Order: sequence, then C-alpha cells, then structure tokens
Amino acid sequence: MIGVQASEAIRAELARRPRGWLGIPVQRWRRITQAGFFILFIVAPIFDIFRLDLNLGHLIFFGFDWTLGLDGYAEGRITTAEATLNIVLRGFLPLVAVAGTILFAGWKWGRLYCGWLCPHFSVVETLNQTLRRAIGKQSLWDKKLQPERNPDGSVTQRDAIWWFGVVPLTIGFAMLWAVVLLTYLLTPAEVYGNIFHGTLTRNQTIFLSAASIVFFIEFMFARHLFCRYGCAVGLFQSLAWMGNDKAMVIGFSRERARDCASCNSACDNVCPMRLNPRNVKRMMFACVQCGQCVDACDHTQAANPDGALLNWVHDLRAESEAAFNARAARAAHAARPACGSTRVEA
Repeated sequence: MIGVQASEAIRAELARRPRGWLGIPVQRWRRITQAGFFILFIVAPIFDIFRLDLNLGHLIFFGFDWTLGLDGYAEGRITTAEATLNIVLRGFLPLVAVAGTILFAGWKWGRLYCGWLCPHFSVVETLNQTLRRAIGKQSLWDKKLQPERNPDGSVTQRDAIWWFGVVPLTIGFAMLWAVVLLTYLLTPAEVYGNIFHGTLTRNQTIFLSAASIVFFIEFMFARHLFCRYGCAVGLFQSLAWMGNDKAMVIGFSRERARDCASCNSACDNVCPMRLNPRNVKRMMFACVQCGQCVDACDHTQAANPDGALLNWVHDLRAESEAAFNARAARAAHAARPACGSTRVEA
C-alpha cells in the first residue's frame, strides 16, 4: 500500500511540474522566440538583413545585392547557358531551399513557425487577450463567454474599459505593419525620414493609408480567418503536416475522457485559434502547436495522479491519433460526461 501511495505521489508531482527546458516553462520560451522574431521582423530592413529594394530592382540580403546576374546577358557579356545557370543558382535553388525548410518543418512538427515565430500571430494573441478583457471572448465571433477563472487559478474579469485598449492597440499594430512592410520595399531611411518630417510622397501616403485600413479590418474582424485560410505559409505547413501521420500532434487520452468531467473545457477556452484540442487531427488543420491547451490541461489535472490528458505525441502514438476517425471520436464523446458536469456514474 505504501508503495502504491508513493507511486501516486510521484505521478502527481510530475503532473504538477511545468513543462519546459532549462527550467523555463514552454510558454515563456514561446514568448521569448515570438518577441525576438517580431523585433527581427521590424529591424531586418533597417540593417539590410533582408528586403526588396524597388528603387534598385533587386533583393538585399545581409548587406549584399542579390540579383539574378542577368545584366551581363543583356550587355552580351555572358551566354544564354550562363544566364540560365545564374537563374537556377541565384533564384530557383534559394527559393526551393527556403520553401523546403518550411515545408519539412511543417511535415515533421506542424505549424511550428506560426505558433512560435510568426509576427502576425504575435499580434493575434495580443489582441485575443486584450479583447477578452473587454468582452470576455477572444474573438468577436465567439458565441459563448469564456470563464473568468483561468486554468492556472488566476482571474480575468470582463470590463468594457478595455475597449480603450483594444481599439488603439489594433490601430497601432495596423499602422506599424503598414510602415514596416513599406520599409521592405523602399529604403528604410527614406520611409522613416519622410514620416518624421511629414514629407511622404503621394504613393507612400496611399500605400500606408490603404495598408493601415486593411490591416485594421483584418486584425479586428478576421485575424483568425486569415491565419486559417488566408496565409499561404500557414496553409502549406498544414497541408504538409496532414500528409505525415507520424508528425507531432496534440494527443488526447480518450480512454481517460471521464477525467474531463472536473474541467470547464479549459483547453478549448485557451486555444488562440479557437479550435477544440480534444478533436481528431483532421479537425485540427489550423493548429499552431502553441501548447497552451497542454498547459491548461496540466493545470486543471494537477491533482490527478495520472497527469494531463493532452500531450504532444509523435511517431506511433501520433499515427494512432491521426488514424482516429471522427465517428469514433463522436462515439467516445457521447459515452463520457460533458466537460464541466459533476455527474458520477457507478
């Protein structure tokens, strides 16, 4: 009996231990990588790390001019074969390398770039949480209010005063994105200098005004829709991920589904993409592998000696999760008490 109690105590302690690396929780690591990449997104054109200069007509990469090397062909200094080789080496192969890297990462780990690096998704999550403080929902289109109590025990109360944060924040992000995108196309010193001195050209004014309006509409009303279906990078990552049954995925211990009876659907509430993490893989097409559902399950099941019901899985366990069909999932869902229910069956 003592051995059994000790084993349960060890499992309970492991369940309460936060997931992470080097003693830093997963979500803090994610915030660090998101913040770092967002800063890189802003400063990359300033330091000529990467941008397309429309005035020069070519890319700039780490301070060097990146051209296809076709000027020599136009001037008759190189042959057609050499020009073709330049196109392959300087254009086609780098494009394939970048696209291949992103697709391979998506094939193996899912939309990891979206959840851990993407500067657009950083904005999505920031606005989600600010809007939740204003109306109790992470999206204007959510049908139900979220519980005020968070999985970690803290409380987020709804207060309309936060609209004075939501609207300016959305406008600010929209304008920031418009300006930064323009610096990827024109010399950053020119763009920032014209803004500072109020001497923007007509075309610059039109671009910044139109882009700011479009980004405001997207950030306020359609940010989740864009992430799911409008972003080519995210879409192709998801397609690659769905093609690999052994790819990393959020696995749900359906045999222990009754343990969800003590939970208020915390995993569903925290998902920034407004998905249902306990669903089958094919219904989680837009999952960004942020792990917030896993952390929520860790908190709500902290007292459970068997640990959380949601975990990142891969290889054989992921293959089993991918093979699980929607009909079986619905049958399992019907067989268990609804989340939040206190009903206990004999």
